[in-house]
Amino acid sequence: MRKIILSLIFMLSAFIAHSQENVEYQQPPESILELVDVERAPIVSIDSKKEQMLFYYRDAFKSLSDLSQPELRLAGLRINPNTNISSTMNFYTNIKYKKLNDSELHQIANLPEEARIAYTSFSPDETKLAFTHTTDKGVELWIVDLQTLQANKLTDAILNANTGSPYSWFRDSKSMLVKTLPKDRKALITREESLPTGPIVTTSDGQISQNRTYQDLLKNRTDEINFETLMTSDLHRVGIDGSTTKWKEKDLHRGISFSPNGEYVLITTITPPYSYIVPYYSFPAATDIYTMEGELVTEFHKSELLENLPVGFMATQTGKRSISWRADKPATLYWAEALDGGDPANEVPFRDEVYQLDAPFTGTPQYLTKTINRYRGIQWGNDEYALLTDQWWNTRNQKVYVFNPSDNSVEPTIITDRNYQDVYSSPGTPHTERNDMDRYVLTIDKNNIYLFGDGYTPEGQFPFIDEFNLKTLKKKRLYTSSYTDKIEDLYSFIDIKKGTVLTRMQSATEYPNYYVQNIKKKNSTPTPLTTFENPFKSIADVHKEVITYTREDGVELSGTLYLPAGYDMEKKEKLPMIMWAYPTEYKDKSSAGQSTANPNSFTFLSYGNPIYWVTRGYAILDNASFPIVGEGDDQPNDTFIEQLVANAKAAIDAVDELGYIDRNKVAVGGHSYGAFMTANLLSNCDLFAAGIARSGAYNRTLTPFGFQSEERSYWDVPEVYNGMSPFMSAYKMKTPLLLTHGEDDNNSGTHTMQSERYFQALKSFGAPARLVILPKESHGYAAKKNVLHLLWEQDQWLEKYVKNREE
Repeated sequence: MRKIILSLIFMLSAFIAHSQENVEYQQPPESILELVDVERAPIVSIDSKKEQMLFYYRDAFKSLSDLSQPELRLAGLRINPNTNISSTMNFYTNIKYKKLNDSELHQIANLPEEARIAYTSFSPDETKLAFTHTTDKGVELWIVDLQTLQANKLTDAILNANTGSPYSWFRDSKSMLVKTLPKDRKALITREESLPTGPIVTTSDGQISQNRTYQDLLKNRTDEINFETLMTSDLHRVGIDGSTTKWKEKDLHRGISFSPNGEYVLITTITPPYSYIVPYYSFPAATDIYTMEGELVTEFHKSELLENLPVGFMATQTGKRSISWRADKPATLYWAEALDGGDPANEVPFRDEVYQLDAPFTGTPQYLTKTINRYRGIQWGNDEYALLTDQWWNTRNQKVYVFNPSDNSVEPTIITDRNYQDVYSSPGTPHTERNDMDRYVLTIDKNNIYLFGDGYTPEGQFPFIDEFNLKTLKKKRLYTSSYTDKIEDLYSFIDIKKGTVLTRMQSATEYPNYYVQNIKKKNSTPTPLTTFENPFKSIADVHKEVITYTREDGVELSGTLYLPAGYDMEKKEKLPMIMWAYPTEYKDKSSAGQSTANPNSFTFLSYGNPIYWVTRGYAILDNASFPIVGEGDDQPNDTFIEQLVANAKAAIDAVDELGYIDRNKVAVGGHSYGAFMTANLLSNCDLFAAGIARSGAYNRTLTPFGFQSEERSYWDVPEVYNGMSPFMSAYKMKTPLLLTHGEDDNNSGTHTMQSERYFQALKSFGAPARLVILPKESHGYAAKKNVLHLLWEQDQWLEKYVKNREE
């Protein structure tokens, strides 16, 4: 007994003693630093007529000051209570404009100083652009006249953007419906003011309630009160001339959606009771219909608290869900309802049915159709044609039906029935165009629609455009990209009759730029619309190729291999290698073996990938395939560890056989689930010299009701949860591991505590490990100082334990 007590004391002391270092912020070597601190190209937005282009500029990083703003974490939201917008929001700092066919770029004048721009939106007539600007005091509404290119402020900092975009355009393009802060808004309750009046009590009434491990949930009555305060907003009609009219009294407004003709507004508001175990979007809600003048038409639907859904990824609520407007009708609502009680365990011939109801929203809803799998959505065309998609996660099956929305006696026709992970069989995405009500509908010409496809094949990627007849179900190929040294992404038609298409082209060293391509003219030269330059020219001469190889069970794998500039392919110096990956679950080996890697994709650099280290003399195998397959009744995670190791061994063997690497100097790394993969590999094989695991989860008993693509609970398969948890194998992990985590991780399941507890366990057993907690960061890292320090930490780790590894 004394020995047991002493052992426990030793373990406890080891858990407490961290051997912290007082480390100030560092920077990576110059070869990496010059690739990090570059100006990024703007984000491009194009109007529906393909006539106007907007260029949105943003900073590559935030500052620590940005991350240190006040923040409340309530019901799955992170809110800056001073500004009433998400504390994680990324802002644009500038906007420029040009006509599609012009070469000159114009600066939008009179933008706010030190602009923090978000929620940009064209007016329905596309002559104006609205956006929000966030000041230290709150969110303002601004507008740009796209003819004069002048910006003007419409409101003071009174907008409530705590749940997303705080405004919606009226159909006339002359005004917007805006969520504003109530003038009688109560002050938030601070922790110091919040004296408890009793304990926090939660009860179970016997219903099954298995929910994911969510972050930032409500915890007490004070949180509830503050949540109500932050969610509550008035609705005002704000004119582009700055006029303001009260439209609706305050409420917890969550969603606002105008009918296509602009005469009705669908408004969703949050209602009590609130929950301490699910986020705000699962709270009860009322969905009501108003006229454009703000008069109540009908209380359309009330949804219940979604705490007690059946078990499984395909579980859903009963009653109306996915309520939306038909894009091809002036004012018709449609929605889905479950036929299986929302329970995927119930065997039924049809899972869902779809209804619609025309204005004025009285009478009996009209039945439209049923779905074999779980309803996913509808793309509307006209009175004769619409496309419905359903999906079933457990089999990865997806069906697309063409149905007649005007005649429910006509049986829908299944036009696609496939495994949605089978990228080689993807038929493409239907082309849409904006109708006279400013909604996007299927482009239909004499029963034909047009499909734009990515074009992945075993021989490479060749994007295509198909014409598909909805009556005969026959397909005709209109265009296939023939580039073998570039990628040609096909976006949309500019003019179908002329054959002009908006495209984006890129190569390994050419930054993606927009072009106009004429698919009817052979050997035509694309017309450039943008001329963004490569910001990473210092790695332009790096060798890049996609390699393919086979796992021991026959599954085809691939990865993108980078070798340092000037590497002698004949001499073949043995290099250290970094392998970066992220596991993906499949239900069949065929889909698992398909590759979407393309050597012609532009080489983007970010802290999220390891390509920087090609400048430090490393070979890099990026996006190495790590499929986890479970065919038939077998589930992928039943053999997770075995397949992880097999994937890793196949990758190392492949590059080693090419003669490029020293297989004793290979590191593995990943972020989130890739970090989980990394820790498992180091615990269960001796293939690696070191590992880098960022923002991962390592103890699956802390996510007991499912994680990633695992829908079974811990109590269903405790051996799977325990076997997949690196925490449980800490006693046998002896390979150097660098753990990093954001101090304020908001991702479901990857609490910062996961890395802290795992590091404590590793340290207690003497494993060589280092834990780096990045201040103020969430699941992804944003502050420049933190990112630079992260890269320094990784470089130090790789140099010590991989490149200069002691034999």
